[in-house]
Amino acid sequence: MTASASEPDDDDAGTPPAVPYDLAVVGAGSAGLAGAVTAARLGLSVALLDSSAQPGGQFYRHPAPALGAIRPEALHHDWSAFTDLRRRLTASDVRHLTGHHVWSLAKESDGTWSVHALTGADGGDEAPVRIRARALLLATGAYERQLPFPGWTLPGVVGAGGAQAMLKSGLVLPGRRVVVAGSGPLLLAVAASLASAGARVPMVVEAAGYLRYARAPRALVGNPRKAVEALVHGAALARHRVPVRLRHAVTEVHGTDRVEAVTVSRLDRDWRPVPGSGRRIDCDALAVGHGLVPQIELATAVGCATRTLPDGTLGLALGDFQESSVPGLWAAGETGGVGGAELARTEGELAGRAIAARLLGHRTGAGTTTGLRRRRDRLRAFADVMAAAHAPGPGWPAWLNDDTDVCRCEEVPAGRIREAVAELGAHDARTVKLLTRAGMGWCQGRMCGTAVACLAAAGRTPEPPSEQRPFAVPVPLSALAALDAPPDPAAGSEGPAHPTHQHPHRTERPSR
Repeated sequence: MTASASEPDDDDAGTPPAVPYDLAVVGAGSAGLAGAVTAARLGLSVALLDSSAQPGGQFYRHPAPALGAIRPEALHHDWSAFTDLRRRLTASDVRHLTGHHVWSLAKESDGTWSVHALTGADGGDEAPVRIRARALLLATGAYERQLPFPGWTLPGVVGAGGAQAMLKSGLVLPGRRVVVAGSGPLLLAVAASLASAGARVPMVVEAAGYLRYARAPRALVGNPRKAVEALVHGAALARHRVPVRLRHAVTEVHGTDRVEAVTVSRLDRDWRPVPGSGRRIDCDALAVGHGLVPQIELATAVGCATRTLPDGTLGLALGDFQESSVPGLWAAGETGGVGGAELARTEGELAGRAIAARLLGHRTGAGTTTGLRRRRDRLRAFADVMAAAHAPGPGWPAWLNDDTDVCRCEEVPAGRIREAVAELGAHDARTVKLLTRAGMGWCQGRMCGTAVACLAAAGRTPEPPSEQRPFAVPVPLSALAALDAPPDPAAGSEGPAHPTHQHPHRTERPSR
């Protein structure tokens, strides 16, 4: 199921309802920034909500001013694109709401949206917030996919993206001698950044190969900047004498209180370790990640259709102008499939223009929109090739011993999941979850979802992990109780966000 492929026209304008904002944008990364500043420039009132204190998202994460970083751009490529978006945000009328952790969306009876958020650095402020808008743009990004292996819970094992975030935002290295492993182009960027910052990187361990890229020459020729990025990272690794091992994986971590070494094994075509190929590498940290998973819980909770991506994850099914299957809700960036900052900016601008056209009742530059669509299609084609090239092979569960924890939150080992499948008749991740509690912990299956789905499939093609979660972030009972509380005039409530509930939440209003 896909959204409409036609751009909004005059018939879609309607009478503007009396709500504070024309557009609410969730996420201030590349896609959200581009969508917000584009829509504001075209005349919409815009609220931009983000959990972080600074704009930029994960890709353009940078140190807080208090750290006194002299050249934050040294850890980024294409930094000028971000500084341009930041400048446009500062010069615009966009209401940038930092420290807003969105946990739920609601489509009202009049067709408008309510966005519910917790506030504060960690979402711990007492007063929850409701933002109301005529349209919604989700630019919520992605999170890392992890495939477990013996020892992956030891201190010193961090996500590859997490290691990069530590360096970009805190100027901190995860260790002095860091092995970088997993699959995907992010590994090259992470290893280059760590090495340039002074860490010793004994090896980059890539589970896939790069031959799949060669099978899609049109996507490669159409995206020369991707080749340039790879060359830049490769040159940095060569300068620091960092070897790259293809079709290898870290299959075990050694240590007592923290990481002391890892075993690197050669993989066959299905990602099964080749017997006798293990090699021990001394290190004090491991940065590991096997790609990214679109963060789409907010969208699926309100019924947005999804599509299975080439790497087996789920992304939103979007129309030609980034609208989802739910009218009035658009999405951009990694929500439709992981493709990088340039693709995210392109989709954000395209969505911003489409939303403005819908709400204002006239087109907003047909020539520009056509060019954005062409660029989006070209970049999205490369993203699909990239996803297919680094998709986990079916044999990776052979890395797991029966006592290897798969679900870290609930401490569920692989043996218990295998028992549920072989002896108790579980054939899908949901049944495994009910029988073992795998996926019931704090992360709600984000860390273990892929692994549980693969083990439940028992050699068959696994179903993508479910992204249906009632709340996108942990919510205190007080926020839920407030949904049924009587209205409090002092709290600035606008009235019911659902036909039968009053909301005493603070309501943010536009600044103009």
